[in-house]
Amino acid sequence: MYAVVKTGGKQYKVAQGDKLKVELLSGNPGDSITLDQVLMIADGEKLTVGTPLVKGGTVSATIKSQGRHDKIEVVKFRRRKHFQKRTGHRQYYTELEITGIKG
Repeated sequence: MYAVVKTGGKQYKVAQGDKLKVELLSGNPGDSITLDQVLMIADGEKLTVGTPLVKGGTVSATIKSQGRHDKIEVVKFRRRKHFQKRTGHRQYYTELEITGIKG
């Protein structure tokens, strides 16, 4: 059994027991959360596709940790103009463990 959920502007295919890093969600490690924007649920041969969301579909998860990804360097450069600019960015994330799928 797996589901496709939408969170943080992205879509993720999840199954029970999966661990994934999503955009920052509020909560503390150990808290239980519910993702209610379920786009599709597949259970063996049975496939339920929402229009756009599955009615009554939820995915429950536990927050494992909050953190930041590795640094991404952003470089701006103009040739022959003596211009270089370097900046960095570290995106916040929430690591989830999927505990159940209902729908």
